[in-house]
Amino acid sequence: MARINIENYETEGFFDETFESDKTVKPHYKYFADRLQKMGIKRLNLLQHSTDRVQMSLGMTFNVYSDNQGIERILHLDIIPRIVTGKDWDYLEKGLKQRIYAMNLFLDDIYNDQKILKDKVIPKELILSSSTYLKQCIGFKPPKGVWVHITGTDIIRGGDGGYYVLEDNLRCPSGVSYMLENREILKRTFPEIFEKLAVRPVANYTHSLRDMLESLSPVSPASIAVLTPGIYNSAYFEHAYLAQQMGAELVEGRDLVVKDDIVYKITTKGLKRVDVIYRRVDDDFIDPEVFRSDSLLGTPGLFRAYLKGNVVLVNAPGTGVADDKAVYAYVPDIIKYYLGEEMILPNVQTYICNRPDDQKFVIENIADLVVKQTDASGGYGMLIGPKSTKAEQEEFVQKIKKNPRNYIAQPTINLSRVPTLTEDGTIEGRHVDLRPYVLYGNEIKVTPGALTRVALKKGSLVVNSSQGGGSKDTWVVDNI
Repeated sequence: MARINIENYETEGFFDETFESDKTVKPHYKYFADRLQKMGIKRLNLLQHSTDRVQMSLGMTFNVYSDNQGIERILHLDIIPRIVTGKDWDYLEKGLKQRIYAMNLFLDDIYNDQKILKDKVIPKELILSSSTYLKQCIGFKPPKGVWVHITGTDIIRGGDGGYYVLEDNLRCPSGVSYMLENREILKRTFPEIFEKLAVRPVANYTHSLRDMLESLSPVSPASIAVLTPGIYNSAYFEHAYLAQQMGAELVEGRDLVVKDDIVYKITTKGLKRVDVIYRRVDDDFIDPEVFRSDSLLGTPGLFRAYLKGNVVLVNAPGTGVADDKAVYAYVPDIIKYYLGEEMILPNVQTYICNRPDDQKFVIENIADLVVKQTDASGGYGMLIGPKSTKAEQEEFVQKIKKNPRNYIAQPTINLSRVPTLTEDGTIEGRHVDLRPYVLYGNEIKVTPGALTRVALKKGSLVVNSSQGGGSKDTWVVDNI
């Protein structure tokens, strides 16, 4: 059987999570690398092929809206896991808890007393001009004061090996179902290795999610529903998966009706009250009476029932303002203001194009920067300077000048790399990021694992599934 020759692996000057620059295997990867070499490349490719088939049979697919062919794709799972030390994970967990707690206090403040705006820690116009700031939520306090119940924070490792928060996803973070299913597949793929390394478990996530949702309602047991836009949504697999795993109802807006400000599900046996809704529908579409009148995805009267305390919406409407990429630049100040602490997990340096000096710098250096639209996601509305053409750069310059509030820029960061099985059956380094999932009910819980997204295209820094990225299972290990 042909052995895997790691001598051919090149780090190419990037921070590699498995190998040192001299190709020495890092301690936390050594056992896995040894087993991998004994396994052989042919066996590894057979396992990868089997994994692809399992994903398709499980229905682990998604749609890409920009793809006119309308073809369902699997979120390709590369079977070489990303391994994180327990020490590193404990640091990440501490930083995430600090960040989520402060962001929740921030949301509660800007919809109520607005102290942080009155104290001019953040420009008032920056918040009030955000397209995701909901004036309808002013003066409202959600159950238990929690706005952000479910978070998927995007974290990267830079060339120095340090961890940085790249984005906060506080509205409807996706991908957790792939984290859970990836783990089940990898446990069957490498059972002996998995057991030997005593990988921290993630399987109880859906139980914790259900417990968190129930904790928000005064009714026990609470009736829980997952609100989906429907089968054509790119993340429909996840919506159905989470509902099934939690024993919750999977509903579309048309399946619900509001009577006397109480939400009911329409069933063949009549109306059944719903107490908690884990919504996977954006704010603008949840209630045509209040937001977009042309929305067919929501339910008339749903927001009114929410404001009257007759149903809980998770995450709370209005959280998107904390997702705004311009607000992201102020998170260190937000943590300092509310907690009196320095930020544990640092941000990436960010230039806000609404600031004249920052805008001038961005325009003059656009070929070297990553420019992002503040209200976009999924890898859209973005320019990667070093990979762009002069025409694309000029297009973004004009966009920035026309609407500076809508753009920020960051240095191009060489994301860390992890060995990945390529299409031609060899192992090469590919860039990755990390999306841990955090639940906030009675307390903040960070699941000890994450969705690692990987840029499958050689040299690419874009890991988003909608842009051709794949995934890896993330193993948190202590016994190294």
